[in-house]
Amino acid sequence: MAKLSLFERRRMRVRTALRKRSGDKPRLSVHRTGRHIYAQIIDDAEGRTLAAASTLGVEGSGANVEAASKVGKDIAEAARKAGVTTVVFDRGGFLYHGRVKALADAAREGGLEF
Repeated sequence: MAKLSLFERRRMRVRTALRKRSGDKPRLSVHRTGRHIYAQIIDDAEGRTLAAASTLGVEGSGANVEAASKVGKDIAEAARKAGVTTVVFDRGGFLYHGRVKALADAAREGGLEF
């Protein structure tokens, strides 16, 4: 078996902890790349995405804290339209600071509870 990277080990540790405490709540999953940031609200019981938002296709946005905050507000609005108010936050293997933290704070301000 190949040795897992630190990122993959963190990702598995976070996902395992989420499974234990999530109950039947949907999961707010965040993915960050060098150019964009993505957020999805996923219902793991049904295996489908309820809402999604990203910086793709938005002119002038990209890999910065302001863009991440906008995605957080957008995902909160999309969740409200889908009837979701409470989620569990899945940061994946990403550390909770910078863009990931900005997205989470903006989603909380937008009305999501986690």
